[in-house]
Amino acid sequence: MSYLSKMIIPLFVLFVIFYGYKKKVLIYDSFLEGAKEGLITVFNIFPSILAMVFAINIFLNSNILETIFGVLTPILDKLSLPINILPMAFVRPISGTASLAIMNEIFVNFGPDSFVGRLASTIQGCTDTTIYVLALYFGSIKINKTRYALSTGLFADLIGIIASFIIVSLIF
Repeated sequence: MSYLSKMIIPLFVLFVIFYGYKKKVLIYDSFLEGAKEGLITVFNIFPSILAMVFAINIFLNSNILETIFGVLTPILDKLSLPINILPMAFVRPISGTASLAIMNEIFVNFGPDSFVGRLASTIQGCTDTTIYVLALYFGSIKINKTRYALSTGLFADLIGIIASFIIVSLIF
């Protein structure tokens, strides 16, 4: 199985080259044109990605999350919901990688089959990285007015987080 998995990509490349040759396509010229289009796409989306990373760093370094957690702690205590899930719930719409790191930390500390672990897994599946998606995909096709898409995406994330709390509380 390991040998087969190592051979899939080279075999696919050889198939594409053979197929292109059979169809009389200028393979190298097509490859260069595709690489050029890829660089143009990267050039077009770079400002959006840079702005997103800059804004996320400002948000995370402002310590506003600690203030929000302080306000929400009494409410979550009354609802018997763990405070440990809040960092993931707030970071998930911004960064998928950061939310996976937080979920991994939850798994290490509490276990994947714990209430918090199951809640983290459900939030991971019920929400999306809205801000990343908007920056990347809208930036690549040069859409600048993301007002309704942003509010709708963040609202959908909020509903996903609330639904996760309700579903995991009822089932587990």
